[in-house]
Amino acid sequence: MNLTDREYQQLVQAHAGKSPKGKNAAWAFCAGGGICVVGQLLTALYQRIGLPQEDAGTWTTITLIALASLFTALRWYDKLARHAGAGTLVPVTGFANSIAAPAMDFKTEGFVTGMAAKMFQIAGPVIVFSLGASVLYGLALCLLG
Repeated sequence: MNLTDREYQQLVQAHAGKSPKGKNAAWAFCAGGGICVVGQLLTALYQRIGLPQEDAGTWTTITLIALASLFTALRWYDKLARHAGAGTLVPVTGFANSIAAPAMDFKTEGFVTGMAAKMFQIAGPVIVFSLGASVLYGLALCLLG
């Protein structure tokens, strides 16, 4: 069956269901907000046990990254992301997931050629761009004053 691009697009549109954008946005908002609420509760807990604000924030970030990595390894994060969409991608937990998920997927290929090589497959370009942008910003700041 040979289809032109236009015929193929028409066929896809005929069989594709309508995307529930409102429902998806609500799920994303609730999931992202829920992750942020957990972060705020952790910060309050760490401050309650005597850590200063800055240290409590650092430990909250560390805890959220550890939990996201654990939940990724247990495949719970994927189940949440299937329903919550972008709500799980935006917080720091999404970045932890983007590093842990490829490592888990390729662990059968060995530690070096699997986990270590594939770990930064998704997050690597973000890290490289961020470092490059920060260097350029720093240079511009030094040159301009």
